[in-house]
Amino acid sequence: MSTAALAADALAGRLAPEVAPAPQGVPRRRRIPGATTEPLPVRGCAGEVLGRHVAEPAALRQVSRTRQSRQPHEFEAPALRLTRRGRMLVSFVSVLVFGSAIAVLGLRIAGVLDSGPDFSSTVPVQVAPGQSLWSIAQQTNPGQDPTVVIEKIADLNNLTGPADVIPGQTLQIPIAR
Repeated sequence: MSTAALAADALAGRLAPEVAPAPQGVPRRRRIPGATTEPLPVRGCAGEVLGRHVAEPAALRQVSRTRQSRQPHEFEAPALRLTRRGRMLVSFVSVLVFGSAIAVLGLRIAGVLDSGPDFSSTVPVQVAPGQSLWSIAQQTNPGQDPTVVIEKIADLNNLTGPADVIPGQTLQIPIAR
């Protein structure tokens, strides 16, 4: 008989496997004191002691029927329970997120709606040797951002780049109020 057949018969409980006797020269293993193959005693306690709600038998039967009717891959998600501290944390985080979104949008809209300086009039200025549009913008509008003034100068005088400015040329320079 093969080893596989012996193992199958032993699992089925039909035939006890043959045990080879231990060699005479090898000592047997000593038994460890306190080790046992019997199950350890388990202390039983009711669900109420652990803080669990014990269902009545009728409810258990109903639950088992509903579980049998369901498909095996479906399961019920546990209900989310938040403590008072958890609810406060969720409220705080949501207020923080929505508040920061409102602040960002408000600043963004305020920046878009800001039209910049109001240029009321223009003054003709003759470009001297060594002068740039930046220095002209700083001299004529000292309290304004030079980049905004340079853009307005380029628009008024049809300039495409800084190379278009030639010493001796007369430019129309906007003046902010």
